[in-house]
Amino acid sequence: MASSPSLLVLAAVLALFSPAALAAGREERARIRVYVRERFSGPNATVGSVAPSLLGDNSTFGEVGVVDDVLRAGPDPSSREVGRYQGLFAGADLADANYLSAITLVFTAGEHRGSTLSLQGSYTFPGDEVLERAVVGGTGGFRMARGVSLLKVVSAPPEAAVFQLDLVVFTPRRRY
Repeated sequence: MASSPSLLVLAAVLALFSPAALAAGREERARIRVYVRERFSGPNATVGSVAPSLLGDNSTFGEVGVVDDVLRAGPDPSSREVGRYQGLFAGADLADANYLSAITLVFTAGEHRGSTLSLQGSYTFPGDEVLERAVVGGTGGFRMARGVSLLKVVSAPPEAAVFQLDLVVFTPRRRY
């Protein structure tokens, strides 16, 4: 279940996104919950730095990394795989460990199979209890999507982590 701050952010987003368009039937709203499984090390690692900072070991500015995690329907490792969480991140702050990330959710099974969602935003590592990113687009059933995503840690063993990803996605009712 989402924590109180998460619920407040989600409620604020729902209140802000085009209630008139929803009421007039011009937009559809989807609420999606999936789980991201991320492995940090070993031969099956799903995230890693591919270019270090040019400013040395004590800086994250300019560091570039990639991610290709599994999306699952539930937090359990044996729950149904529904897609991939793929993207990149780059250190974008000279003073702190702030990163810019661009993520694509690639749905390969289930209700949204064949569709993608694109997320973009910044985050602080470590630091953000709930990571909020904008939904800036999509393909297939999510063509012209917009909305918000909220990512929070469910469990973080030393070599892997599970994240809960909640999305509120708005798409035009008329398909282009």
